[in-house]
Amino acid sequence: MSRNVADWIVKENIIIHDSYSLLKLTPHNGLPEIMPGQFVNIRVDNSPSTFLRRPFSVHFVDRRANELWLLFQLIGDGTRQLAKSKTGDSINLISPLGKGFTLPEDIFAQSDANLNKKLLLIGGGVGVAPLLYLGARLSSLHYKPIFLLGARTAKDLLQMNEFRKFGDVYFTTEDGSCGEKGFVTNHSILESGHFDYLYVCGPKPMMMAVIKYARQYSIEGEVSLENEMACGTGVCLCCTEKTVYGNLRVCTEGPVFNINTLTWQI
Repeated sequence: MSRNVADWIVKENIIIHDSYSLLKLTPHNGLPEIMPGQFVNIRVDNSPSTFLRRPFSVHFVDRRANELWLLFQLIGDGTRQLAKSKTGDSINLISPLGKGFTLPEDIFAQSDANLNKKLLLIGGGVGVAPLLYLGARLSSLHYKPIFLLGARTAKDLLQMNEFRKFGDVYFTTEDGSCGEKGFVTNHSILESGHFDYLYVCGPKPMMMAVIKYARQYSIEGEVSLENEMACGTGVCLCCTEKTVYGNLRVCTEGPVFNINTLTWQI
């Protein structure tokens, strides 16, 4: 899959609240082919302290509207500058980048019975970002994914109505202000252990806890890592992750890895 460098136009910038923003971008031409789990690298203009491009997971692709959505947290000068974007502004992207999630057709043997497979998508914080497009893609393949999403407070639960379009949604908050209280790994839906595949993205401690759960119940799955990336093309080696195959570059061999590839001590 080829990648391209191009200017995209801001169609809409939605400030969800003071910590999160949703950018909807459109290319001058048609959208490139993008797989769930891939990311883009953005050049941040008008931010003197931001020298390198910033990676953002693809949150959603709306081909009818010719839009790419990016959901991100405002945590530094670069993201805060992006959050100031106005309709009609131009933003330079390298897209698409990385290896995305594996779809069921490449996981399970081909049969109609596979449509009954229980696919659990687990996200924490802004790690929910790549799961919306994945859920939409699974839904288009006639699967009904189950989302388990976690946040610190009800305020930090993001895009809930969008997720509900594609599957059943369960959630937790650390303070108990919405959904079950605690972390996603404390949710009662996990007590059955009857899932066929897991897709996970979020803070590393959360992903480690999910992998421990998966191994306990012999469930296969994948995680999307959020290592710091500088170039996004595998040149700088800033984002390497130790795996059973040696050190791999998250920006090119990932960001999605099978849980059995990682050597995390759990």
